Amino acid sequence: MSTANTLRGSAAIVGASLGTPGPRPGLSALDIMADAASGALREAGLTLADVDGLFVGSAYHYLSTLSAAEYLGIQPRFSDNNMVGGSSFVAHLLTAAMALATGQCNVALICYGSNQGTGFGKLKSMSEVQKYEAPYQPRYPISSYALAAARHMHQYGTTRRDLAEVAVAARAWARLNPDAQERGPLSVDDVLAARMISDPLGLLDCCLVTDGGGALVLVRAERARDFPKPPVYVLGVAAAHWHRQISCMPDLTVTAAAESGPRAMAMAGITHRDVDVVELYDAFTINTLLFLEDLGFCAKGEGGAFVQGGGIAPGGRLPVNTNGGGLSCCHPGMYGIFLLVEAVRQLRAEAGQRQIDGANIALCHGNGGVLSSQVTAVLGGAATL
Repeated sequence: MSTANTLRGSAAIVGASLGTPGPRPGLSALDIMADAASGALREAGLTLADVDGLFVGSAYHYLSTLSAAEYLGIQPRFSDNNMVGGSSFVAHLLTAAMALATGQCNVALICYGSNQGTGFGKLKSMSEVQKYEAPYQPRYPISSYALAAARHMHQYGTTRRDLAEVAVAARAWARLNPDAQERGPLSVDDVLAARMISDPLGLLDCCLVTDGGGALVLVRAERARDFPKPPVYVLGVAAAHWHRQISCMPDLTVTAAAESGPRAMAMAGITHRDVDVVELYDAFTINTLLFLEDLGFCAKGEGGAFVQGGGIAPGGRLPVNTNGGGLSCCHPGMYGIFLLVEAVRQLRAEAGQRQIDGANIALCHGNGGVLSSQVTAVLGGAATL
């Protein structure tokens, strides 16, 4: 049996938390992270003393697991701070599953916190000088995403109205989510009329800049039913990356999700028809179109048609970003952990007004850098084992 098949369903999420949603003025990134971690552990009926595996990503701390462990007052036996941008936390699912399966740890904590909204401010530059791009003084990261959007429009006839449909759908879901930070009405015309930031992407094609944190607690599957909440099983995870800077992206209309998606679904043993809910990293509206195509929910170039007429909004053909996504729920620098927490809530039937009836399998897809790192995860309820 392959390692991938051995890992299928071997780990389960038994705690998930966003901590205290909304602006957190005066708090540090570590404060916000600890709040979420405490919430996830409390939900699992565990304490920090039980944690012996720590998985952290941070835009603030170079030695993020060291800083986080010290702040939390724990001394984990296994830790990982693999940093591939906003998709890091989805990637941590696979590392955590491997660490649990091999006995490197017994309780794995994946956590993140950011005060980007009230403290750190907007990202304005890359951490590394991009020698092929710097002379053109791009606005990071939006200029890179705008380039991909412009190419998609040129190659496939995608329109700004198609992109606007993504933002409107996200807002419709956010209006059903009391934790979402933008819940006012939004129309396609509103999106099209918003200030242009980097042509063809306007202000409302861009994710929010907020505070926020999230955390997950994982254990081996054989222990999963011993905890208070229904377990959510890790069925498949796969990662791929083909470039770092946008000028080195092989094809501006095709992301490495075209590789990570099929591998994650193969590990999980599912097809697209099995997926009940989809959570995509929507830092910009073009992301959602690209990932729907690359993950195989529609053909390349047909993303615009797929989202038209509320195709991914409440009541549409495919529930996508049911919490409101990075466009309307929150986006504190790196969004991947929020995909997973929302998927857990859906699979536990805890999502309130936005709950998808009978949700049993969720596909989550994380993105990092400038369409650089792509990580796909498939989560499932007990009936999927």
